[in-house]
Amino acid sequence: MRKFIIVGFMLCGWLHSQTVLSLDDALRIATQNSPQIRQAELNLERSNQSLKAQRAALKSNFSLSINPYNYSYDRRYDRFRNIWYSSENTSSSADFRIRQPILWTDGTFSIINRLQWLEGWSEAGSADTDPWSNNLYLTYDQPIFTYNRTKLALNELELDLENTTINYVLQQLALEYDVTNSFYEIYRNQLAYDIAREEYANTDNSYQIIKNKVDAGIAAKEELYQAELNLLNSESSVQNNFVQLQNSLDSFKKLIGVPIPDSIAIVGDVSHTVINVDLQKAIDNGLEQRLELRQREIEVQSAYNNLVETMALNEFRGSISLTYGIQGVNRTFDSMYDSPNRNRQAAISFEIPLYDWGERKARIKASQATIESRKLSEEETQNDIVISIRQAHRQLQNLVNQIEIAGQNVKNADLTYEINLERYKNGDLTSMDLNLYQIQLSDAKIQLTDSIINYKLALLNLKILAMYDFVRDQAVIPENFLVK
Repeated sequence: MRKFIIVGFMLCGWLHSQTVLSLDDALRIATQNSPQIRQAELNLERSNQSLKAQRAALKSNFSLSINPYNYSYDRRYDRFRNIWYSSENTSSSADFRIRQPILWTDGTFSIINRLQWLEGWSEAGSADTDPWSNNLYLTYDQPIFTYNRTKLALNELELDLENTTINYVLQQLALEYDVTNSFYEIYRNQLAYDIAREEYANTDNSYQIIKNKVDAGIAAKEELYQAELNLLNSESSVQNNFVQLQNSLDSFKKLIGVPIPDSIAIVGDVSHTVINVDLQKAIDNGLEQRLELRQREIEVQSAYNNLVETMALNEFRGSISLTYGIQGVNRTFDSMYDSPNRNRQAAISFEIPLYDWGERKARIKASQATIESRKLSEEETQNDIVISIRQAHRQLQNLVNQIEIAGQNVKNADLTYEINLERYKNGDLTSMDLNLYQIQLSDAKIQLTDSIINYKLALLNLKILAMYDFVRDQAVIPENFLVK
């Protein structure tokens, strides 16, 4: 009766409707709901929209500003005639602008049309003025002796988007490993729980055997006491494994983005198949396809861009400004351009630094040191890739041997337990000794499962390190890698 109560208590949480997930189901759900993936997607969206905004800023910008009514009444002083006078002005105006940045020169071309109506009087003297005026002019501003800030800003955003895309892909690969690892952890805990229940059933069977012998007077009571202790320990093991299984399920639900109160179960396959891995192929593909190498290249390029910006600190630079326009004024709107004026303007300006106490020189040296540091990091990353792939390959070879050994241990432990169970039934073995053989069999089964799971995880790890799937014999092509 106690056995049925315990088993029923342990299974009460499993009696509700459950969602059964395979590894593929879990990966699909995690890709959609995982907090890490959602965060990476938001970062990718931020970078993508920032680049779109920068590219949109390079197109023609149209703007219209209108001042429909402006009135002023002022008391002013005329220094030439040494008198105070009052003036009153009423005006309306509208400015229409078309601004076009030039990416390749970092210049700006603008078309501006200013329409104005002005009327006023003054105590100092009033003249018969033309209230309507329109000024249409073209301007071009070009910085000289400096770097192209527009092109550099666009390049920085392009590098940021590429780096964010790489981070998104790497996050997907990392999530695949984490989900797989957590999935097999649940599988292992489920197996340990099932083995513990099987061990409990065997221990209870042994307890009944020794109890019958004690009741028949053919065994000492000490044997019964030891059998009771073994049964209690087995019962505790069932409870501990059940708790560990539930904890791993909660962690798994959080990882893949499933509500914690939901009830889930997994179904998996831990069949063992040895995969042939070409070490040199893995190394070559890793050095060619690993996204971390491109990240190091982006870091070096960003450091060069930062050096360009630093070299512009306190630099000698200038600008050229050209303006050409047609202006017309008249008393009537229709006649403004009867006799237009042609306005022209050209200006060249320079900014000449004199002395900065060595600030620019020191900052340039700091930027150059950053570039060298990132180049060293790029070389170190290549060595790390080769070493990690070689280590993963060695681990695979070692796990193949461990699986073979663990499989043989299970066979031996199973035969040993069956033999000693007969000896126990015949009274040639104590319950304590039989319990040791039971534990040995349980440990052998768990060790075999652990070896197979570790082999599968090692294969997945090698896939991530070499960017090549040796199970399917194909290169890893990240989905949604190119973002337009």
